[in-house]
Amino acid sequence: MAALTDLTIAQLTAALASKDTSAVEVAEAHLAKLDQHRALNAFITETPDRARAMAKASDERRWKGEAGLLDGVPLAIKDLFCTEGVPTTAASRILDGFVPTYESTVTANLWKAGAVMVGKTNLDEFAMGSSNMTSHFGGVENPWKRKGDNRKLVPGGSSGGSAAAVAAYMVPGSTGTDTGGSIRQPAAFCGIVGLKPTYGRCSRWGVVAFASSLDQPGPFTRTVEDAALMLQAMAGHDPKDSTSAPLPVPDFAAAARDPNIKGLKVGIPKEYRVDGTSEEIVALWAQGVEMLKAAGAEPVEVSLPHSKYALPAYYIVAPAECSSNLARYDGVRFGLRVPGKDLPEMYQNTRGAGFGKETRRRILIGTYVLSAGYYDAYYKKAQRIRSLIARDFKQAFEICDVLLTPTAPTAAFAAGDKMDDPVAMYLNDVFTIPASMAGLPGISVPAGLDKDGLPLGLQLIGRAFDEVTLLRAAAALEKAAAFTVRPTGY
Repeated sequence: MAALTDLTIAQLTAALASKDTSAVEVAEAHLAKLDQHRALNAFITETPDRARAMAKASDERRWKGEAGLLDGVPLAIKDLFCTEGVPTTAASRILDGFVPTYESTVTANLWKAGAVMVGKTNLDEFAMGSSNMTSHFGGVENPWKRKGDNRKLVPGGSSGGSAAAVAAYMVPGSTGTDTGGSIRQPAAFCGIVGLKPTYGRCSRWGVVAFASSLDQPGPFTRTVEDAALMLQAMAGHDPKDSTSAPLPVPDFAAAARDPNIKGLKVGIPKEYRVDGTSEEIVALWAQGVEMLKAAGAEPVEVSLPHSKYALPAYYIVAPAECSSNLARYDGVRFGLRVPGKDLPEMYQNTRGAGFGKETRRRILIGTYVLSAGYYDAYYKKAQRIRSLIARDFKQAFEICDVLLTPTAPTAAFAAGDKMDDPVAMYLNDVFTIPASMAGLPGISVPAGLDKDGLPLGLQLIGRAFDEVTLLRAAAALEKAAAFTVRPTGY
């Protein structure tokens, strides 16, 4: 049998079911990988003792014939999910010392399915960033390197730690959150699969909020089937979350095992030919169309005319919601407190010291666009554009079943690049934001390498709550691309 850390989630569950290994052995193998690759800074908090206890309990359940869907599978959790008794930081100094007394619904669902937590992963502070360089705990390093170039590369953001942990074989799966591309873009940069479900498919209860109308939890894995298995465990209606959809959870795993897409119509949006996109990514996109065509799908050109406004509209809506959500961090109830001579000064001192530069920038932008005299000019107009974007997608899906686009305009860039130019950084999400604004599901599948040997991803976007079709198409793309490369040394 291959090394335990090389196995996918599906392979691990099969090996555990046949008693070829134990959950304790699986946990120890992955904890050793964490030790080996700690220099990547993928984790903020490691939980080896908890992992061993959960693995032991998993073995006991399996011997009793009570194993769950993910029993004994080690997972990493983005440090935005509240985990009972384990520090939750959102990669921010302002949550220093915060230990939740409750469990997020998504992680509770994963533990119910038998998964094992090995630690909490690093991220951009409060999920604000596209590089994982804004974390209070330092940046995360991408396991991949350019050929002949030893410079550190970013893993993408905001869920960069979760993506790097999976790409470096420290865990077979991890959780992320996607607000404007924070699962799909890191997945593309790290050469793995990243799935953003439909808004409302997975509960947001117990997830530290950035932009409440956009945030959506989802999985990182190395295969489409594994992403489906994780989604099956994570998803479900939650009465504690008013935006959680009261819908049954389909058999996502069965869909991912069925790459038959004969007759499927794949929409190619003409507006996604954006300036600044790498020629290699444009060429890979064309290859992706041919791959799906060879698998039996029918490519059709579609128009999403308002998608060009998605990026500026997003950077009004998301900061506005962030300004509101982050008002609760004032030094009074939890986290960091920096004293002052009076209450207003304590607020100012705490927030000034507790929030990083990018988070402060977005709070200020959001407060500005919500202020008297500017609300109608900016925020209200952005919400109107959002409605038009959603309408464009609805019309496109009248003539196609899924959309195929690039995931990101470039491969992973060097750590430190674009940090002085926020607009250049924001452009990383140009292909992922439209689906987020419309609340649609999207998945990034690794599909090739650029001339420097770095992974490139293609994105599929589906109809709302039609992850079944999306996963079938993703499985077909994965099969055709046959991406098996892994970063050197991992």
